[in-house]
Amino acid sequence: MSSDNEVVLHEDSTTTEQFKENKLILNGSFDVESCKHGHDHHHGCNQPKGGDEWMVILQLAFQSLGVVYGDLGTSPLYVFSSTFTDGIKDNDDIIGVLSLILYTITLLPLIKYVFFVLRANDNGNGGTFALYSLICRYAKVGLIPSQEAEDQDVSTFQLELPDNRMLRASKVKSLLENSNFAKTFLLFATMLGTSMVIGDGVLTPCISVLSAVSGLREATSAMTEDRIVWLSVVILILLFTVQRFGTDKVGYTFAPIICVWFSLIGGIGIYNFIEYDPSVVKAINPKYIVDYFKRNKKQAWISLGGAVLSITGTEALFADVGHFSVKSIQISMCTVTYPALLLAYIGQASFLRKNNNLILETFYKSIPGPLYWPMFVVAVLASIIASQAMISGTFSIIQQSLSLGCFPRVKIVHTSAKYAGQVYVPEINYLLMLACVCVTLGFKDTVKIGNAYGIAVVFVMCLTSAFLVLIMIILWKTHILLISYIMIIGSVELVYLSSVLYKFGEVGYLPLAFALFLMSVMYTWNYVYRKKYYFELDHKSSPEKVKEIITETNSHRLPGLAIFYSELVHGIPPIFEHYIANVPALHSILVFVSIKSLPINIVPVEERFLFRREQPNNLQVFRCVVRYGYTDVRNEEEPFEMLLIERLKEFIKEDYYMGLAQQGDNNEQAQNEIDGELIDDIGVIVKEEEEEWGADREIEVLDRATEAGVVHLVGEHDVVAGKGASIGKRILIDYGYNILKRNLRQSNKVFDIPHKRMLKVGMTYEL
Repeated sequence: MSSDNEVVLHEDSTTTEQFKENKLILNGSFDVESCKHGHDHHHGCNQPKGGDEWMVILQLAFQSLGVVYGDLGTSPLYVFSSTFTDGIKDNDDIIGVLSLILYTITLLPLIKYVFFVLRANDNGNGGTFALYSLICRYAKVGLIPSQEAEDQDVSTFQLELPDNRMLRASKVKSLLENSNFAKTFLLFATMLGTSMVIGDGVLTPCISVLSAVSGLREATSAMTEDRIVWLSVVILILLFTVQRFGTDKVGYTFAPIICVWFSLIGGIGIYNFIEYDPSVVKAINPKYIVDYFKRNKKQAWISLGGAVLSITGTEALFADVGHFSVKSIQISMCTVTYPALLLAYIGQASFLRKNNNLILETFYKSIPGPLYWPMFVVAVLASIIASQAMISGTFSIIQQSLSLGCFPRVKIVHTSAKYAGQVYVPEINYLLMLACVCVTLGFKDTVKIGNAYGIAVVFVMCLTSAFLVLIMIILWKTHILLISYIMIIGSVELVYLSSVLYKFGEVGYLPLAFALFLMSVMYTWNYVYRKKYYFELDHKSSPEKVKEIITETNSHRLPGLAIFYSELVHGIPPIFEHYIANVPALHSILVFVSIKSLPINIVPVEERFLFRREQPNNLQVFRCVVRYGYTDVRNEEEPFEMLLIERLKEFIKEDYYMGLAQQGDNNEQAQNEIDGELIDDIGVIVKEEEEEWGADREIEVLDRATEAGVVHLVGEHDVVAGKGASIGKRILIDYGYNILKRNLRQSNKVFDIPHKRMLKVGMTYEL
């Protein structure tokens, strides 16, 4: 058998056709995929057929109302009051602002997100990291050199390009791949956008709950501003306290509540439209936007910061697509959310045309008397749901950042066995709660908080547009007219961004302060993470060195299985030599395990393990790359150790059978009997006692080693700045990174490693 044979394990019985297929990919490859799956492996397993498919889509569309649209749906609580902060100067300004809101909702959430951005999902998952992962998979822009050709064979890694799949990479792709600045900028922009979305997780609960509770002012004069603030704080604390129970159990109550909410705001909108001023329907004419800007000039531009709040939560359309489907979100948006929001804003505008002085209490004052209390209760519930959706989204983003080496290790708790994306991060939850309470107590005013909220919302939208243009150019090969259309929408977003940035001094700095803090944490961790990887890559042990070390310690081979953990994918890490230098003895079987995160959401279990045998065979040394997607659940269902050993046994069998297949293929007679005789020939060979003894004997040795004991060797790397390093680098590594490392989870907690069988091997890296 060739010394270069490496295979991946699968559960299926071996056949000659599989041997033939695998043999064609063996030459010079590090690892070989022996189990091929189509692109629908992840999505197609449980897909309904025939007429049932639309029933499932409609059910998902209904459920999406409670998860996706909470934030977007509650924006009528505060949009008009945040837009007319200085009161209404001209009655026609109401029609101008209404026209502005209608076209903003139509252009951005409806056209851009529902019909364009949702298509740029990563195997069903959305968000900033999903866009970044798509770009990384098509263009080699990742900053860590851990890419392998075999990664592209993972079923969920496959890209569905509309056309021109095999065409030469575009100039944009080449520019990205050949520019270190472009690679760094893409990662930086992704981190910044992610930080802004996390900032939304702080501001959404504040503005939503505060706006809803403020309705109590209309019920009783005893409800002062301070009491409203403290009641909001109590609700926020309760909201964050119940996060640890997850959203799965209460998820079914969300959709009916939001459905009732949309029915009420739409119905009240129709009532106000008929009751007060039906002439506001002329806001459909965009001419009134132009007239509004002519009359108010700079003040109209400033008011854009309030109007843009009508689309808060739009990013949730994309971020939450993984829980549902593109079609279901398109249906729910077009049939329920969009019409209800238009009716709500039209109704409020009609009310304001006759009640200019009630701008600050527009929402609750426009409610007919008998519906006040039902509407108040539903408004509070809807604001809590809106907050819940953004908090859950924040947890998912943290999980993605963590998996891609862009966030320090924190505890990830999966709260739902049904939905892998529903996670809970205790440390982040309590930090968010503290931030929300501080913001609510510190600013007390939805207008001020809205100034900050707008910056986070519009910035993420601009970033999404920029990434979408890149994907349309280098992946989809889209026609230039469609690209130009998205760029026009992006330019509109930049106008909105300029407006919200104008209020930077009026609490607008808040999301940027959050983002800068999170960015500093993410950048520090990722910078040292990359430096450590390059250090290990530069100091890895060569195959010759490994063979020499093991040969020298052959007389000191202990019974048992030793598993060395490392982040290094290419080669054996330097900590191995460090260990041997201090403990000159080795276990009978060695497995070097590298944990690798791919820029995709899920890696199927049967495609997760890649094995290689170090030569010669009698060394009993294996290398294993364990690949995960950024939403994969690690070690929740079965112990990692057990799974690794079972896959190793299958690898030994397949490695052995692959050798037999190659020997049979070299035989001219076997090559002429493809239809079935070759299988019989191989069956005869397998039954030969001597050769069967080879595979069974090795598995027997593995079983004995496992029974003797499994030791987990975890590298504990201390990092210090190298001699001659700059002051900035010393602060970053010696203080920033090490403070984070000391106060967060240890690497052994990533897997369920038994403490009694874990040995930490310390080594200091000078970076």
